[in-house]
Amino acid sequence: MVGLIYALAVALLGFQGVDPSTGAAHFAPVWLDPGLLATVVFSVGLVVGGGSAYKTAQLRGGGHVVAEHLGGRLLNGDSRDPAERRLLNVVEEMAVASGTPTPPVYLLEDEEAINAFAAGQGPGDAVIGITRGALEQLPRDELQGVIAHEFSHILNGDMRLNIRLMGVLHGILIIGLLGYFLLRSSLYSGAVRGRGGRDQSVLIWIGFGLGLSLVGFLGTFFGNWIKASVSRQREFLADASAVQFTRNPEGIAGALARIGGFGPASLLETPNAPEASHLFFGSALRHPIFATHPPLEERIRRLDPQLAAGLGAAPAREPSGVAATAAPLAGFAAGGAGPAASVGRPTPEHVDYAARLLASIPADLREAAHEPYSARALLHGLLLSGDAAVRKRQLADLAQHAEAGVAEATAALASSLETLDRAAFLPLVDLLLPALRRLSPDQYRVFVENVDRSIRADDRIDLFEWTLQRVLRTHLRPHFEAMPRSRKRVSRLESVRGACEVLLSTLASADHDEAAARRGFEAASAHLGIAGLEQLPADRCGLAPLDTALDELAAVVPKLKRRLVDAAALCIAADGVIEIAEAELLRATADSLGCPMPPLLLGRRGAVR
Repeated sequence: MVGLIYALAVALLGFQGVDPSTGAAHFAPVWLDPGLLATVVFSVGLVVGGGSAYKTAQLRGGGHVVAEHLGGRLLNGDSRDPAERRLLNVVEEMAVASGTPTPPVYLLEDEEAINAFAAGQGPGDAVIGITRGALEQLPRDELQGVIAHEFSHILNGDMRLNIRLMGVLHGILIIGLLGYFLLRSSLYSGAVRGRGGRDQSVLIWIGFGLGLSLVGFLGTFFGNWIKASVSRQREFLADASAVQFTRNPEGIAGALARIGGFGPASLLETPNAPEASHLFFGSALRHPIFATHPPLEERIRRLDPQLAAGLGAAPAREPSGVAATAAPLAGFAAGGAGPAASVGRPTPEHVDYAARLLASIPADLREAAHEPYSARALLHGLLLSGDAAVRKRQLADLAQHAEAGVAEATAALASSLETLDRAAFLPLVDLLLPALRRLSPDQYRVFVENVDRSIRADDRIDLFEWTLQRVLRTHLRPHFEAMPRSRKRVSRLESVRGACEVLLSTLASADHDEAAARRGFEAASAHLGIAGLEQLPADRCGLAPLDTALDELAAVVPKLKRRLVDAAALCIAADGVIEIAEAELLRATADSLGCPMPPLLLGRRGAVR
């Protein structure tokens, strides 16, 4: 349906036409002149294709490109502003609860409206954007509801779809967008000059902008139609997911109600709002041709019928639209679903766990995680060996090869790290990833070399060290290095049989005896449904082959990736107990497959509950 609308838009833009010799718009049927028709169709196709290709290439830079395009300012992780600190704390809690790296947060400083967005190609390069109005007007529970809504877009793939849509639609919107921008800028310029201004060029630019807006009207019409057809239902689902995430329908419903009673509402002032309107929490445009968001009253009614009734909306026939879309709780509960059920679906228990875990991290470690220089020292500190001789060698290597002072800073953080709960290690890595992305390319290269030296200082790689390397590879490498193009999607697991054998054999043997490893492998093989899988001997599997296998399995379609995650869980749970290092191994495996998984809720002996 969307493809059909897009093709129709391009065709009608061509048939509407612009005479390339005069620049005049043709509102008569251009197809009466075959030569003019061919020229117009070619020209429009060139403009549409070129505009889409340009915007798509630009957006490959990640979510920060969108945030900066909309006028966002990156918030420092160590901000002392109370409102900014509250926002950053909420984002960190949501990130830890959902098992994703903490996304950078951008503030739309000049926007008084209440609104927010998520942008990026995936969890590894996602950003959260929020307006000044939302930061100042929303209390914490409503802010949490809005952020949970945006995390739903990150986790469920909406964000990737939205940013691709933004690139593809730019081609048919470009003429109208240019006219809108020129018209708005010219009117603003004329207002600034005042009645006494003598520069008549403003009127010329107003006329030019109006003409382009008229010519591009069809592109704008169909572009908004496509955005509305894609995004409206996804907003309902993100609202429901936010309630499942926080178990607090009043939070997000209250934010929506506040928008309805707030002067600027959710409307944005930036001239770039039209092309990104479908990314936002609330409607960003005053009178869109097709609304990209459902009516506020309808969204509130599905979340909180009593609040909707208080606002004058008609009561809903059903109590709420949330229960029908809520996912089952994930985990290893008796008779429950496997961990893949929790991918993209964190629960209130995960949010509570994240809040407690973050509160347990000493203040000096949290502060260190927010600045690029100290974040490097903190990560090196996580790799320090418990063996005094190996630790001495690691610090000596840092003193020789790292930037001046990094070794000393690492040693200074060591005492706090020794008091840190082992379960907080990987969430702490998630907190410091945004700071590490701010390294220069040269700093990144030296940092990665030093991480490798620290890991190999004792001539072995343990599960945590491999997990840490894998997380850095997944979330930092694409930011600093040119990555090969994605391979064709794999829709049958039989096509990657060898990689599946490496994955299951390696995970089944992780810290297990031979009998438990065999049970785990057989259970996982049965779950994958691939006949005749062979459990590999130790010399044909292991952490190094696992790296290669995960790179190959990353091309598998999402539905099969979830099956792989559950199979991996069956392997590591073969002995009935999952230790923290094994939970981290599972998390890194799922993360490498593009399936961010909330933390497993561990009992005293590491048993999953």
